Amino acid sequence: MPIYFVHIAFIITALSGVPGLFLRRGSLIAQRISVAMMSAGALTGIYGALTTFFSQTSSDMVSFPWLNMGSCYTGIDTLSAFFLIPVFLMGMLGSIYGLEYWAHDRHPSNSRKLAIFWGLLVAGMALLVVSKHAMAFLLGWEIMALAAFFLVSIEDCNRESRDAGWIYLISAHIGTLALFAMFTLWKLVTGSYMLQTVAESSVSFAVMNTFFFLALTGFGLKAGIMPLHFWLPAAHATSPSHVSAMLSGVVLKMGIYGLVRWLSLFPNPPYAWGGILLVLGFVSGILGVVFALAQHDLKRLLAYHSVENIGIILMGLGIAMLGQAGNQPVITVLGLSGCLLHVWNHSFFKSLLFLCAGSVIHSTHTRQIDQMGGLSKVMPWTALFFLIGAVAICGLPPLNGFISELFIYLGLFNTIATYPGGLVAAISVIALAMIGALATACFVKVYGAVFLGLSRNNETGHFRESSIVMLLPMIILGALCIIIGLVPVLFTNILAQAVSVWSGIESVSLCNPAAVAPLSTVSLVAVVLVFVTGVIFLIVRNLNKRTPQAGTWDCGYAMPSPKMQYTASSFAHSVVSMFRWVVMPREHKPHITNVFAESATFSSHVNELVLDRLLLPLSNVVKRSSGWFHWFQQGLIQQYILYILIALFLMFCTQIPFKELFEKWFIH
Repeated sequence: MPIYFVHIAFIITALSGVPGLFLRRGSLIAQRISVAMMSAGALTGIYGALTTFFSQTSSDMVSFPWLNMGSCYTGIDTLSAFFLIPVFLMGMLGSIYGLEYWAHDRHPSNSRKLAIFWGLLVAGMALLVVSKHAMAFLLGWEIMALAAFFLVSIEDCNRESRDAGWIYLISAHIGTLALFAMFTLWKLVTGSYMLQTVAESSVSFAVMNTFFFLALTGFGLKAGIMPLHFWLPAAHATSPSHVSAMLSGVVLKMGIYGLVRWLSLFPNPPYAWGGILLVLGFVSGILGVVFALAQHDLKRLLAYHSVENIGIILMGLGIAMLGQAGNQPVITVLGLSGCLLHVWNHSFFKSLLFLCAGSVIHSTHTRQIDQMGGLSKVMPWTALFFLIGAVAICGLPPLNGFISELFIYLGLFNTIATYPGGLVAAISVIALAMIGALATACFVKVYGAVFLGLSRNNETGHFRESSIVMLLPMIILGALCIIIGLVPVLFTNILAQAVSVWSGIESVSLCNPAAVAPLSTVSLVAVVLVFVTGVIFLIVRNLNKRTPQAGTWDCGYAMPSPKMQYTASSFAHSVVSMFRWVVMPREHKPHITNVFAESATFSSHVNELVLDRLLLPLSNVVKRSSGWFHWFQQGLIQQYILYILIALFLMFCTQIPFKELFEKWFIH
């Protein structure tokens, strides 16, 4: 049974970091054993997931015999298997990447901790994806949350990492409290903790809406939906790059999985749910890409693009919900196919971009875009893979991001044609187009500032391309982006099986997106585009070799210097100015008074929309207004015992029937 392969993978990955505890600190042998165990467990899990697709049957639910948790059932269906593949794939690729990027001999103080919690993170995500019982789901969810906290704050000697870790932990447990409330209500309504479809008549409309908003809060905090994304930029920016790739590419998708799985339990959802998801989707998408444009930190910029792409995934899910509510299978298939395929696509191209960013940071030792430049000359492979990831994330053909966004566009067009007054869907079409345009502008800025032009710190000669250990995961992820973009029909049957499980449409052929989208034509155009682009590149390259090179003449512009080229900040300034009302950049301009001005600098900073502008000021107000409470904390054990006695007395008083005693003594 496929579920047993997943159980074996769960055990191996969870234990992958343990051997390092018995070897000396900084041992490369320990790291290699950990990577070997992680790879073995990941391949076993991927095999189990693929077996589910090829057998086209769901496994029976089984419990944990080794944990003596008979009620905590697990099982795997094609929807679970779909999410398991990026979990195990990135678990393996990230650990391989870490052999060079976070080698044990260069990070002896925290490398063993990273290996242990990396394995637990993968195991926790695998557990929650195959859980069919609330207790098993929450167990996997909490393992994932705690492991991610220790990975985010792995450099705990750095205050920035500690702060990012605490903010993540607080947000994660607020989400967990929402899930506790949701599962408690579920037990009250259904009489069971099993995650099974409920009959429409058994749940009232008010309770259904309560379920929806609790799920949106609990899972939305993990997914990074705007405005619940406040933990995400700092966590992604300060973590090691392969941890950032795992957070963005996989951990965020656990929130999406929870939302997708939970919504599948309600076969006839209200129309409003789909509309709310669409609105949240395009708001997250637009604001995410706008804030990305204003960033100077390479990893923080990529973090905001995660918010953007989670918005695109939500738009696909919203379309599917509208299709379910209106019994429109074509809309359901297009929406959910776009949602699920973009889960895969974002896992691949965003992980690729973070690994490329890690390669750049590993060589330059800075995350600031304006301090980079000209890296394509010394890091050509990293530049190539970053370009592949950039084209994919912008939703441009012929790469994978275009395919999933095509499904979402077609779903929106069908929604507008099917539902009278489809205003939200029409706005979503415009928003999705705007997201693509702004993302393209953002990555033109990033690629030009980081890889093209001249180096801005005059140390390019010291930079080196990453080793094959770091390049191999990039090669695999880049190849997946290309294959899905060129031959999407290879994956439509897998999509159809996952859509069938979610939608309840028994016929897998009716759920195949290839039946409602012109994928064969798209593949043909993509192949032609690649061929034409390659021919043009070879022609231009050949002409450049034959043409004599000379310095540029333009009013004395013969020897360009780094100061003469655009910075990333100046390139994006005009676009950021259009959204100044929401971005609110804080600019520090030079004050020049002399005729012969001395050297001056210009800098700008953008505060986080929710964390810096709302939550931190609010917490400061609460902290100042609660200062009087410190009077009770004198450090005296006698006072604390008195507080306990007072609390016990008050609790005892709640059991006294004052009303009956009052009526007995004073009325009668």
